[in-house]
Amino acid sequence: MENSGGGALLRNRRLESFLDTSSGPRVEEAPKILVKEKPELRLKKDVYMDDNGWVSSIISWIRIVTCFVSMMVTTFIWALIMVVLIPWPYERIRQGNIYGHVTGRMLMWILGNPIKIEGAEYNNERAIYISNHASPIDIFLIMWLTPTGTVGIAKKEIVWYPLFGQLYVLANHLRIDRSNPTSAIESMKEAARAVVRNNLSLIIFPEGTRSKNGRLLPFKKGFVHLALQTRLPIVPMVLTGTHQAWRKGSLHVRPTPLAVKYLPPISTENWKAEKIDDYVKMVHDLYAAQLPETQRPLA
Repeated sequence: MENSGGGALLRNRRLESFLDTSSGPRVEEAPKILVKEKPELRLKKDVYMDDNGWVSSIISWIRIVTCFVSMMVTTFIWALIMVVLIPWPYERIRQGNIYGHVTGRMLMWILGNPIKIEGAEYNNERAIYISNHASPIDIFLIMWLTPTGTVGIAKKEIVWYPLFGQLYVLANHLRIDRSNPTSAIESMKEAARAVVRNNLSLIIFPEGTRSKNGRLLPFKKGFVHLALQTRLPIVPMVLTGTHQAWRKGSLHVRPTPLAVKYLPPISTENWKAEKIDDYVKMVHDLYAAQLPETQRPLA
């Protein structure tokens, strides 16, 4: 973020120098003051909101490339560890979490966004962790902040992601076929049985996909079905600012402040199958109340 600010200051000084090259002191004096103020306001807005200048873009590209290379290195290292641990599936899950803690934290450090974390005392128990999803940065944060002993549920196509997808499978995380409802339901049941059998936690994005504009999407019912079958509490993780820091379809990372807020666990011990829709709405409304106006679902 400091580099981005330095780039903006350098461009500001160059712009002022260009505008100050006047040939007549009396004629240019008044416009000089007005022109000097407007670029400062515009550049200040660009730096913190939507800086698309060439210096900022270059810095962003460097950070993204550094993230990619660093992730490939850690992924390769942990893939070798996973191969050695093939006979021990639970240990592979644990190592997958350690990989996530190391890699996710490292990637967030490279990106440089300031991060505020609230309610971290709620992330140290067995639970179904859920999170809103609007940016690739969400993945880094989830990798970093979910506790050891947590498995993810992703679409089956993740296996085709270079290195990361293969590591995901080696780490014994779960996959579902979303194109086949019958298969998806059976996969969710198997996931619930594996979680109970091995005393694991789960992490899932209840929206089922990534929001294009940062606004909260409707929740799928999968996380409630998992809660009914495992009776684990649900711990919501509310992510804000990530959609502005790295927008969908963009390769420009902005130094936007981010926030992660864990909400108190929601007990599911007394939940009933006939009230699934009510539970989905309750949790969705809870998220909507915690998000800023720009991320709340449109009425």
